Amino acid sequence: MSVMSNESEKRTPTRRERVRAATIDEIKATALRLMHDQGSTDLRFSDIAREMGMTAPALYRYFGDRDELLSALVADAYNDLADAVEAARLRVPVDDPTGRWYAVSRAFRTWANSEPQQFALIFGPPVPGFVMPEEGPVAEACTRAITGLKAYFVEALDQGKLGRPLIRDVDESLLGHLKDKQEGMIDHSDLPPETFQAILHCWSALYGFTSLEAYGHLHFLTEEARDALFASNMRLAAIYSGLPTD
Repeated sequence: MSVMSNESEKRTPTRRERVRAATIDEIKATALRLMHDQGSTDLRFSDIAREMGMTAPALYRYFGDRDELLSALVADAYNDLADAVEAARLRVPVDDPTGRWYAVSRAFRTWANSEPQQFALIFGPPVPGFVMPEEGPVAEACTRAITGLKAYFVEALDQGKLGRPLIRDVDESLLGHLKDKQEGMIDHSDLPPETFQAILHCWSALYGFTSLEAYGHLHFLTEEARDALFASNMRLAAIYSGLPTD
């Protein structure tokens, strides 16, 4: 009975629905291309419409305003990042949390370099006048990406493989914040504050290197030299965070 019900729910989209979906995809692709050409994440409907041979009012049949389009693009970016990170993490055995950290960090870097517009949307300067939605698809996609970027710590802790981080003092200001936010942010109430701080250290190292590279500040080095520097940075992060490195 349930099988028949599921099959009945998988109906073929109508031609009108397919055309609408294709137009939405084209709008998003055009917006990302314009961001690349302009060197900015700010968007104007008039520019998108002109590129697509449409009128600006016609775009409002697909997106209520610029912020709705930006929200859709941000959600797509977070989901793409989450897919890349999750695929990389799952290719490494679960009993190798440090290997998963290396795989996840490489996937993040590769994604940032291959999708510069998406990277800029979620990790670059804020778009003027745009406020990131705290609920809905954007928040859900963001949670997916963050979960993949810290899951190896929880796995190492559960397996008894996570040592104490090198820096164990947590400032009172950060400690108070963690007590309020820890459960919702890391999905593991037993993770010690100093370890959560170590997660933030790892994230800062990963994001910092990736941003420097993405915006061209490390291009005085050869590609091979950047690869080596990145690998040593991520190994250093594993060492000071308590992940096993032997």
